[in-house]
Amino acid sequence: MLSTITAAECRRRYAGVFRPRPGIYWGDFSLSAGIGWAAFALSVYTPSTSLVYFLATLIAVIALLRAAIFIHELSHLKRGAVPGFETAWNLVVGIPFMLPSLMYVGSHGDHHRQSAFGTSSDPEYAPLTQQGRLHLLWFVVGVIFVPLLLALRWGLLGPLSFFIPPLRRIVVEQASSLVINTTYRRPFPLGRAALRWWIQEIATALVFWGAVAAWIFSVIPLHWLVQWYIVSASILSINQVRTLAAHRYTNDGRQLTAVEQLLDSINLCGWPIPTVLAAPVGLRYHALHHFLPAVPYHSLGTLHRRLLVEFPPDSPYHRTSQSGIFSAFRELVRRSGPTVSVPLPERRVET
Repeated sequence: MLSTITAAECRRRYAGVFRPRPGIYWGDFSLSAGIGWAAFALSVYTPSTSLVYFLATLIAVIALLRAAIFIHELSHLKRGAVPGFETAWNLVVGIPFMLPSLMYVGSHGDHHRQSAFGTSSDPEYAPLTQQGRLHLLWFVVGVIFVPLLLALRWGLLGPLSFFIPPLRRIVVEQASSLVINTTYRRPFPLGRAALRWWIQEIATALVFWGAVAAWIFSVIPLHWLVQWYIVSASILSINQVRTLAAHRYTNDGRQLTAVEQLLDSINLCGWPIPTVLAAPVGLRYHALHHFLPAVPYHSLGTLHRRLLVEFPPDSPYHRTSQSGIFSAFRELVRRSGPTVSVPLPERRVET
């Protein structure tokens, strides 16, 4: 038992918070994407040495990061809960950034399976505290090259893989998921999922080659593509730092209990601006999300505050709290080392 109430009891007592509200999804996403793309347009029409350019780029990164993070919600929404939302997300953000929803929808569920969490079957977990600080540095810095890899995957390897079966297996298993566990192997999609993959892959390849052709024939200037790369790499870098503040990454591959999974996860509490901006759309309540994955992002804050009162002060839930993203990151760096084996945390951070 987690504390005085279980996850099942929470689902019964707080049933209302589990219902997604389409109006919030559409309004939030539309506003974020609209501001982001408007700022991006301003940045490409402004001299790169001007203050306006830097401000426009910053706003584009923050707003488009928020819009892009809705991919996490897509992986948890039941089919039809917010009709048309996945298609709109792909058209407005996913495909333009070569991050179609197939890269998360379908694989993210493995991260939440208790039998898989923290093991080699978990795509989004690695024992980072045991891999050394240089590895953590590369974990953050190396992501700036990911846009190039995405261009290679969707523009070249993806189309070729339809005609080369061995390449297809590599592309599906190892180059079609957002992961931090490089040993994870994605199973082939089946049924309706396979059709969705085809549509998204073809659409992403067409957008990539359309952009290349537009540049070759001088329809768009090169600096537009450079700015796309800057914004894309910045979004991925911020999200990579946020990922380091999502878990404690202390597990060495064994299967964890529900309580141990909760304790390995982190709630970023308080209202510091960097945390709110870097972990948008509910991601700062990551421990709560692992406790109750079906809660939509717009209800997490309210439910978190209720549970802080509901659970006793010495409960495991209270011990998931960190004061902010930098605090969680510093703690991870402090505990990291090449051969360190760190027990699950026992201390509680006040909120």
